Amino acid sequence: MSDVVYMVRGSTRAVCQRELDRICQLLGAVPTMRPTDGTGRGWVARAVPRTTKAPAGDAPGRGPGVG
Repeated sequence: MSDVVYMVRGSTRAVCQRELDRICQLLGAVPTMRPTDGTGRGWVARAVPRTTKAPAGDAPGRGPGVG
């Protein structure tokens, strides 16, 4: 499990996805959770550094490094 997890929060799905893509591009991260509004506080997505193994495919649930 990675000690580092990047979280993005946005007011819309589009904003959240855009910033998730940006973090992944700039920091070499991989998404572990696609944008979701299930938290009740806007849209949230997560990524981890590329050296951490991401969940396979579109597997639902929480990825590595998410506590």
